[in-house]
Amino acid sequence: MVEVKLHDIGEGMTEGDVLAYFIQEGDQVEEDQPIVELQTEKMVAELTAPAKGVVKKIYIAEGTTIPVGTTILTIEAEGSIEKKEAAETQKEESNHSIQFAASDNAKKQTKPEKINGPTRIKAAPFTRKIARELDVDIEFVEGTGKSGRITVEDVQQFAQNRESAATKVKPAVKQLRKQFFQGTAEKQSVSEKEETDIIPFKGRRKQIAKKMTTSIFTIPHVHHMEEIDMTELLQFRKEIKPHADVSVAAFFIKALTIALREHPIFNAKLDEKKEEIRLEKGVHMGIATDTEEGLIVPVVKNADNKSIRIINKEMKELMKKARENRLTPKEMTGSTFTISNVGPMGSIGATPIINYPEVALMAFHKTKKMPVVNENDEIVIRSMMNVTLTFDHRVTDGGNAIAFTNRFKALLEKPKLLLVELS
Repeated sequence: MVEVKLHDIGEGMTEGDVLAYFIQEGDQVEEDQPIVELQTEKMVAELTAPAKGVVKKIYIAEGTTIPVGTTILTIEAEGSIEKKEAAETQKEESNHSIQFAASDNAKKQTKPEKINGPTRIKAAPFTRKIARELDVDIEFVEGTGKSGRITVEDVQQFAQNRESAATKVKPAVKQLRKQFFQGTAEKQSVSEKEETDIIPFKGRRKQIAKKMTTSIFTIPHVHHMEEIDMTELLQFRKEIKPHADVSVAAFFIKALTIALREHPIFNAKLDEKKEEIRLEKGVHMGIATDTEEGLIVPVVKNADNKSIRIINKEMKELMKKARENRLTPKEMTGSTFTISNVGPMGSIGATPIINYPEVALMAFHKTKKMPVVNENDEIVIRSMMNVTLTFDHRVTDGGNAIAFTNRFKALLEKPKLLLVELS
């Protein structure tokens, strides 16, 4: 008997949610066939059958949260089935014909009938997620992808066709709905019991809560705020745009890698047990990304050794995968410093929490035009941005934080300095 368990498929994973089964008890499965879909703390993943055989028992119901190491189901492998049947046959042949008949009848009564399982649906986890969101039964969708694989477009087209057909009965449905809700409202007015909507506190939301709680109760947070004149950088970006369309955030990352090389205490990890601060060799930049299911942090690895163009390309690809829930564990782990670019959403200031076990995080806020007094005591209009550096006061102090932020500020206010610093 082969046990299928929830294994740790990502760094720091402790539990997962059973989203859906692709099989039932009694189904015949092939080796490596997808059998269950899981929502881990950071991603959606499929578990496959470790061996060919029959699904003997499913222990966990859909929608259940289970810890790592829990047995989800068992499979009776093909080899063990054949040995069992051969042993039973040999035993039966050695018995008296009457005993054989009795044994055979008892066997027929106890042996379960073969249950034909559903046809394997070829679809990626993200495609299944879209189907659930659109309330589409994926078994009725015809796949147009390779080998009949169902694509996101197939699901969306199915949903669109369904909605088109529904328009013919909309008037009647609206009338019935109106009557239903009127009746419901009357019933609710009689009852004094207040109803509430329930949001399950699990999966990514629960993981975020655990990590933020660990961070805020472990690290003494200090927030240093500064304003940066973005005028020259925005002009420089405008000049090079016909040749290289690079986002402002890519310039932020590159400037930070230079500042972190000069101030490595902010690119570090504190090991309290060993009583040592470990300065990381490479700069692996975490990009805090807002998704429908909560905050997630993909990582641009070795950003200090990459050009602004490559940083921009990798950053956009990772953020797109994060929003589509397609990141791999490798793409979400190993960060040494994290940024949070909340400016495009309209933020003018915040006090963010450090991405534990890192020791610092920088947030970029909204850039807006403001009147500024220049060196000649003239009032001029400049594009100004606020930034917040949050750091671990156990590891470093305010003086270092100001020096680090000033270096970052100088590189952005005179962006051509970036060219001088590039190795």
